[in-house]
This record gives sequence, structure tokens and C-alpha cells, in this order.
Amino acid sequence: MRKRTLRIVNKCQCGLNVADLNFHREDVMIRRELLGALSITAAGLVGAIGRVARADQDEHHGEVHESCLKHCQACKRECDEAFHQCYAKLAEGEKAYAKALHLVADCTGFCDLSATLIARRSSLMVHACAACAEACKACGAECDQLDLPTLKNCAKACRDCEASCRAMVKSLGVHHD
Repeated sequence: MRKRTLRIVNKCQCGLNVADLNFHREDVMIRRELLGALSITAAGLVGAIGRVARADQDEHHGEVHESCLKHCQACKRECDEAFHQCYAKLAEGEKAYAKALHLVADCTGFCDLSATLIARRSSLMVHACAACAEACKACGAECDQLDLPTLKNCAKACRDCEASCRAMVKSLGVHHD
């Protein structure tokens, strides 16, 4: 096979030859193929590294999300049970359960909202979780003061949910006071 050469001559302003280069077309094609292969390899590596980093981050966030979702659902169930106990005690005339009745009802609502938004992966879940943590803190403190096993279970579920919601807010990189 006969090699073809391409002669490139660059002249500066004064008319002198700056470069006298000979390129073989086959060499140019091989270089282009190598550069193309290297570019594709580099792009693939960058993409793979990005996917691995996102997968690690998603896995961490997935664990935090799942834990928070489970704690919110468990706390909602315990608050529902506590609501029925507080209602029964109020019906018997024990007014000490009035504040707890309102707090467990509110806490149920926050836990339900947070669980729903977490399940949807809503961008607003961070706000719901921050509010849920505060509701759980107040509800747990009130339930701890009353001497019923159902309310003690509710207080524990509230403390677990509060901690999980705070971890969720922290994992999302948002600071709430």
C-alpha cells in the first residue's frame, strides 16, 4: 500500500518557513481512533465514578429514610392507642389526660404527614420531619408524666421517632432549631 503524505507549511509574517511537517494519513487516522477510544474510556470512568458516589449516598439516605418512615408509622400507631386511653380516662372524669389527648392527636397528624412525605420522597419532607420531631418531643414528655402502660409505650415511640426525624433532617443537610 502506498503512503500518501500531506505537507503543511506555515510561514511567519517575514515569509520564512516555521514548520515543515509530514503526516501520513494512516498515522492521523490511528491517532484519531486512539484519541476517540481514550475519550470514550475517560467519559465512561467519570460516569461510573459518579454513579458509585450517588449509589453510596442514596444507600445512606435510603437507610435514614426507611428508618424514619418506620419510626413515624410506629409512633402514629402508639399515639392512636394512647388517644383511645386518654379519651376513656377523660370520659371517666380524669382531667389530667386532657393535655395528653390533644398532644397525641397532634403527634399522630405530624407522624402521618411525615411518613407520607418520606414515602413520596417529597422535597418538603425535611420540614415535616423537623416539625414531627418537635411534636414527638412534646407528646413524649407529656405521656411520660402519666402512669399508664399505653402512654409509656407512646412516650418511647415518640422518643424513637424524634431521634429518627432529627437524623433525617441532619442527613438532608438542613439545620432546624
